[in-house]
Amino acid sequence: TWASLLSFVFLLILVGMLEAMQISFYACAKMKKDERATSFFGKKTGELISKKNNLPAFMIGRQLMVVSCFFILARVTTLDVEVGRGENIFGVSDAFQSFLNLGLHAALLMTIMGA
Repeated sequence: TWASLLSFVFLLILVGMLEAMQISFYACAKMKKDERATSFFGKKTGELISKKNNLPAFMIGRQLMVVSCFFILARVTTLDVEVGRGENIFGVSDAFQSFLNLGLHAALLMTIMGA
């Protein structure tokens, strides 16, 4: 459905942004203060993260958000085909269709695509 497709795209974009923030914050942590203050929002974000040692707290929250997104993405991409009716995807056997309905392949695929 459209809701599944929109949530899929939104969550993949969100995971990508969270991963980019992790890389940029670790890179900025190694820079001098005068080197990282090149824009208004960059300066304010750098001050907020470096104040009171907020970087570890942000990283833990970011990781929990990424894991939650992956669980939701895996559920969105999981198949739900009724086994035994002859309508298996790609004509696979009933046993393999039961395995596909578990969602393990979707979780693996989302982990590879999102990270």
